[in-house]
Amino acid sequence: MDVNSIDVQLVADLFLLLLIGIGPKIALVPFLELTDGLDAATRARVIRKMLTTATAAAVVLLVLGEVLRKLLHFSTGALAIAGGIILLVISASTVLRSDKPKLEDESAAVRDPMRLAVYPLAVPYLLNPTGIVVLVIISAEGKSVAIFGLALGLLAAVLTLDVVVFRLANKVSDHLDANRMLVTEKVFGFLLAALAVQLMLNGLDDLGLIHLAGH
Repeated sequence: MDVNSIDVQLVADLFLLLLIGIGPKIALVPFLELTDGLDAATRARVIRKMLTTATAAAVVLLVLGEVLRKLLHFSTGALAIAGGIILLVISASTVLRSDKPKLEDESAAVRDPMRLAVYPLAVPYLLNPTGIVVLVIISAEGKSVAIFGLALGLLAAVLTLDVVVFRLANKVSDHLDANRMLVTEKVFGFLLAALAVQLMLNGLDDLGLIHLAGH
């Protein structure tokens, strides 16, 4: 993905990747499961904490991603491979698990639902490895103010969608069809696994270890 010239293709690609990387789909089912039993006001607090945490992390990555990359001495190719591996783990667990996820310290989670809002809801479900990779690549390879402005605008659009979806989910969570949600979660998890593999292949290609056709 060439982030140095703005065209329709770049706008579409960035929006789609940010929609996957910090959009509502991956986090929605875990949010409903982990906040099951909480009252609406507490779930609203969880939503605010989740969104503000993910937003702050995303902005930091966009602004300081290149600085962090240089300080930690990793390439964007290595980042893509690492992101692909983590995303593959998340997607595989989504597809293969049959029961609701068990919390290691369920009683602590009940006492402090704000912990759930930060982890795992804000990261790695809402701001997931795809979003982290994309934001750091824009920070590292974007060479103009216009590119950063575009990225910020698209990020704001996706986050606005998050606000709408999660607030709506909070209001209608008791009426959502669990079976339909489960089916869409499994299908989307499988597609995410394919994206995870593609991220790893792109990383290997960037490092010169393989050559992808068309690159």
